[in-house]
Formats: sequence, structure tokens, C-alpha cells
Amino acid sequence: MRTVNVHEAKTHFSRLIDAAHAGETIVVAKGGKPWARLVPLATPTPLRQPGVLAGVLQLPAPEMLLEPLPDAELAAFDNPLP
Repeated sequence: MRTVNVHEAKTHFSRLIDAAHAGETIVVAKGGKPWARLVPLATPTPLRQPGVLAGVLQLPAPEMLLEPLPDAELAAFDNPLP
């Protein structure tokens, strides 16, 4: 972690943000006291992509999903495993 004063930060701001982007943490001090911190941003989580499993995953027909559960399965909800 590198500490720089405000004047140096203003003078070399472009270099400092490049260093932060590369993974370095930079503390900006004002009057000799830590005032702010430049840190790299976390990599964004990728957005979901609809259709990635198309043709790979087969779901049952909606009618089958909406059928009532058999009595044995319903009873299992009332009597969970130990």
C-alpha cells in the first residue's frame, strides 16, 4: 500500500489510477493524515445469458409439473428424515 499526499495525487492522478487498476491500493493523505483510498474495482459478475442450456436441459411439460404430488411424497413433507 502506497501513501501519497494530495498535491502528488493531483499531479500524478493518471498514473495512480493505472496503478490502482493494476491491483495496488493507494492512500491519499491530507495534512499527513489518511484521507481517501484508491482501490481497484471488483470485477463485475457476468450477466445471465438466456438460452445457455437450450438443447442441453429438458424440462418436463408444464402439465406434468402442475400435477398433484403422490401421497407418499406429500407424507414425506410431514415426516422429514431424522
